[in-house]
Amino acid sequence: MPKILFVCHGNICRSPMAEYVLKHLVAQRGQKEDFTIASAATSTEEIGNPVHRGTKRKLSEAGISMDQRSAVQLRKSDYHTYDYLIGMDSHNIRNMLRILGGDPEKKVCRLLDFTSSPRDIADPWYTGNFDITYNDIMEGCTSLLEQM
Repeated sequence: MPKILFVCHGNICRSPMAEYVLKHLVAQRGQKEDFTIASAATSTEEIGNPVHRGTKRKLSEAGISMDQRSAVQLRKSDYHTYDYLIGMDSHNIRNMLRILGGDPEKKVCRLLDFTSSPRDIADPWYTGNFDITYNDIMEGCTSLLEQM
């Protein structure tokens, strides 16, 4: 059973969006029980706060349900818990490696590294564009599943 942890800066926009997109995709395939999927932050800025309203709105528009959840921080012990620790951008990766103390098993990567066009996913907290973020996350999650 693959264990996947999505990580972004605050765990209120991109990483929870990726968490619920992937949960939706595996449920559609009838594989909900075959995966463990979660998300976390590299910073402490939003810990305990709910998912950003823009992420909630975009997931709702796409027909993707989500649970009530609060932002949590990535912990060093997560490295041993998860098979994949997937950041949204290069800055996240640098912070993840610092928190995790390295990546000896090569578990850390960006979500769009699974696609034919590896790149960072822009943070909608700054861009305000949750549609582009959603499209990038859907592309990444679809490619991730295809490669598993």
